[in-house]
Amino acid sequence: MDNTNPKKALVNTEIGLFLRGLIIGKVLTLIVIGGLLWWLLKPNLLSRSSVNSSNQSSNTGSTTTSTFQTVADVPTASFNYGGSTAWASIRQLVDSQIQSDRPELQLRYVDPVNGSPGSSSGIRMLLDGQLDFAQSSRPLTDEEQAIARERGFTLEQRQVGMDGIAVIVNPSLNVPGLTVEQLQKIYLGQITNWNQVGGPNLAITPFSQQPKDADTVIFSNSDLKGQALSSNVQYVYSTTEAVRQLSKTPGGIYYASARSVVPQCSVKALPLGRTSGQLIPPYREPMVSPEQCPRQRNQLNTQAIKNGSYPIIANLFVIIKQNKGREQQIGDAYAKLLLTDQGQKAIAQAGFVAVR
Repeated sequence: MDNTNPKKALVNTEIGLFLRGLIIGKVLTLIVIGGLLWWLLKPNLLSRSSVNSSNQSSNTGSTTTSTFQTVADVPTASFNYGGSTAWASIRQLVDSQIQSDRPELQLRYVDPVNGSPGSSSGIRMLLDGQLDFAQSSRPLTDEEQAIARERGFTLEQRQVGMDGIAVIVNPSLNVPGLTVEQLQKIYLGQITNWNQVGGPNLAITPFSQQPKDADTVIFSNSDLKGQALSSNVQYVYSTTEAVRQLSKTPGGIYYASARSVVPQCSVKALPLGRTSGQLIPPYREPMVSPEQCPRQRNQLNTQAIKNGSYPIIANLFVIIKQNKGREQQIGDAYAKLLLTDQGQKAIAQAGFVAVR
């Protein structure tokens, strides 16, 4: 017998339909309310998104690489500059890039009329109004600053790179290296034979640029500043001439920019140290022999220069005339160009150590 109650089944069906309709109605209500809330809040969400996007853009901008193009206030004109011969590779590589990227700026290198080119002669020409700015591989002297003040302006030195001062000799000379004190005594005439510093019985022939024109200095401490070099020092016009002389002088010695002389094939750079037990080569070891050169060349020991373990460092400075005129404007702009990321990378490519 069928116990199903048709009336009861009908009631159950109606209840089911009612509940289903109620649930669907609630879902639709929630969708409508959610849509309304999104519409009302949309301006705030867009504003917040814009702020976040702006912040991200700002953070990205803070790490943007600075280039020659990003430097402002670069003057449009032709300017004269000169100075240190150690800067030769910078003039060839970096300055040519600057003028390619900033064609409105024209730089003209000027040699001294009297004397040989170098840091000292370049600073002297700047003081005399023959240059608009100078390149130096040594710091300014008190005397140079005094002359500037007498003439109504001051000089600023702005560091843009680092180099070492290397000591070079004839490749045939067998000597382990020199301390800074021994090097100074050689140029003061107190050490005159290589056997006094662990070498052969051979007279020392020191070469140097004239102090008034010199690129670099080895008498940096106050006790030796201003001391006259020995009478047996032979003066040369340039590092190129010194290298030529050393190649035919077995007992010769010369000091100059490490970047300029370390890669040379016809001379040998000596390790230097503050003590005889801490001799540091200005080149990356192992040393390339003259027989391997020029297929291979010695490279600058940039790590030793950067960390200060190499004992004689030559800082590279742009010398700026502070006179509120066109000279100050170009000197300041040139230093800023070299201190950009692009400029520092180019200085390293030129063989020097960047400072930032």
